[in-house]
Amino acid sequence: MNMSPISHRQRLEVCISGEKPDRPPVALWRHFPVDDQSPEGLAAATLNFQQTYDFDFVKVTPASSYSVRDWGCQDAWLGNTEGTRDYAPGVIEHPEDWIRLATLNPARGSLGDMLRCLKILKAELPPETPIIQTIFSPLSQAKNLVGKQNLAVHLRRYPDAVHAGLKIITETTQRFIAAALELRVDGVFYAVQHAQYGLLSESEFVEFGRAYDLQTLEAAQAGWFSMVHLHGEQVMFDAVSDYPVQALNWHDRDSGPTLKAARQRYAGVLCGGLRREQSIVLGAPSDVMAEARVAIEATQGERFILGTGCVTPIIAPHGNLRAARQSVALE
Repeated sequence: MNMSPISHRQRLEVCISGEKPDRPPVALWRHFPVDDQSPEGLAAATLNFQQTYDFDFVKVTPASSYSVRDWGCQDAWLGNTEGTRDYAPGVIEHPEDWIRLATLNPARGSLGDMLRCLKILKAELPPETPIIQTIFSPLSQAKNLVGKQNLAVHLRRYPDAVHAGLKIITETTQRFIAAALELRVDGVFYAVQHAQYGLLSESEFVEFGRAYDLQTLEAAQAGWFSMVHLHGEQVMFDAVSDYPVQALNWHDRDSGPTLKAARQRYAGVLCGGLRREQSIVLGAPSDVMAEARVAIEATQGERFILGTGCVTPIIAPHGNLRAARQSVALE
């Protein structure tokens, strides 16, 4: 006998508790290029997306530059199908530039615009629809400040200067998270981009990444639902698996570990199962439904959220997005 439908929040709460909800939660998220250049535009696009697909939570996806524009970063959307933007040359060129960074006021500038967007979403979305705000790790923000091709060079040649900058970035990010949670946002989607063996050694990630991640995530503990996104290939899964969040999302269908293997290494909620390129973009609705079934079987539908391993490309067909939602529909 089928259980009666419950609210999005209740479904996630049951999932986090380790019990089996009425159906597996599902959520996809995407960038909104052009729309994401104003708080009103991003809020309207996010609301339209949620109203169309009715996912179990809303992951707010601003341009990554929202967190670093007030330090002078400039970027532009040049047609990337993920909706991401390209950065102008880094604002940090010399080691002393890290030390000159100032702690930002989250109520002003680009950060203040992001809070304005969250206020709109809280006012317009049903109270039982959870909202989580995208937060980029301090090291991810540092990469955008210095340029991705220069980050490893700086942290190896000028470690003290980079640490000084990371402390300022961490404090700023903590303040922004606290301000977002004061608006009754439910948690954060915490993006970790450098826990990849192709970018850093494990010891480098622990020193320059993990150490600041744990400090930053202290500010998120007032929320009840947060997720870490472990970005990229050849990831250091175990280096983030003990982060103080409720869920973990990574490219499970592209670089591993698989959902089944991850269940043996992570006690929280797993989020993934769908290939964002081969299935969500290039496949048919039947492919999406089939992958969803495989993922649910692999996890037995427990402590599991159906989703993609990363942001959904903006060229994904409506029918495939709809199929992801319908794949967990109650009969």
